[in-house]
Amino acid sequence: MAVISEEVFKSRIKSGNLAPTYILFGDDGYLKKMYAEKLTKMTADKDDIFNFCRFGADCDLQEVYDFLWQIPMMADKKCAVLCDYDFEHCSKTDFDKLLSLATDCPDTSLLIIWFDSLIIDAKKSAKFKKLVSSAEKGGGAAVELNHRRAPELVKMLTDGAAKRGCKMDPAAARYLIESAGEDINTLVNELDKLCNYVPKGEITKATVDYVCVKTPEASVYNLSKQIFARQSGEALKTLDELFFMRFEPMMILYTVSSPYIDMYRLYTLKKSGADKRELVELYGYKGKEFLIDRAAQNLRLFDFKKLSLSFEALVDADRRLKSYGADGRIVLEQLIIRLIYIIAKGEALDKA
Repeated sequence: MAVISEEVFKSRIKSGNLAPTYILFGDDGYLKKMYAEKLTKMTADKDDIFNFCRFGADCDLQEVYDFLWQIPMMADKKCAVLCDYDFEHCSKTDFDKLLSLATDCPDTSLLIIWFDSLIIDAKKSAKFKKLVSSAEKGGGAAVELNHRRAPELVKMLTDGAAKRGCKMDPAAARYLIESAGEDINTLVNELDKLCNYVPKGEITKATVDYVCVKTPEASVYNLSKQIFARQSGEALKTLDELFFMRFEPMMILYTVSSPYIDMYRLYTLKKSGADKRELVELYGYKGKEFLIDRAAQNLRLFDFKKLSLSFEALVDADRRLKSYGADGRIVLEQLIIRLIYIIAKGEALDKA
């Protein structure tokens, strides 16, 4: 079973030579929707009731088959979108019909099998592998669309600003990602706001600060970055913002702990001689490989002693937050100072 990446997919559709069937899946909902709409626009008008039809999860596959095999009306192609069809739990007859649709789509039609909210386990699902093989047999392709990494997001933002008549340097783009998070839909919306605010102008970090709203998740991520950068003042200021946004102390602790867990997993697997691919498979980092890259960068600041002391501080904060009458703000403020001290001095603050 061969699955193509977004880059390969983009280069193929850019040539204009479309395959008869495309299977769109992955963990990035924005990308799946964007490419489903892009493929549709390349073949038929969404308002053309004769040449375009969208079928839902509860559709009769025979209707899809009949639509695809009808001759286009005053157009070169027809387009059918089959969204979130639950092939794992359908009858054998319906699954065989789905395989037939994927294999035998006529040249005058395009079939888009789009898994929007339905989660696909591409490696473990035998039925999905059969579906992909059937599509390949008929000249089609399966495309895995996962979250883009930070460098790709930076390029998307800088190119997007240029297309809107504005200028955005990579530093401002990275700052927007840190502020608003890595969700593409959110980033595109924020970019539209920025370009409307400074039409034909330059987008700077100050512009991002003034126009864009920081998400709580991004603020917690910034807190982790500030701890690793030993910026105690900035970290405590961020913590204040999180409490102002009514973020739960346990959720803050969980998010701060996450990069330490990533580092520990990477550290132990490196010691055992395992590679990045094994780490992805073992701990479910598929589509989130950027977390491993981030852990590798952060791990440069640590040895085993520092990691151990950091985990002791995190576990102690967890215990204290779960105890009766604990002040979450004080516990987390002390945790931040302890973690920064460990990075800087290599020993626990209470033993200094």
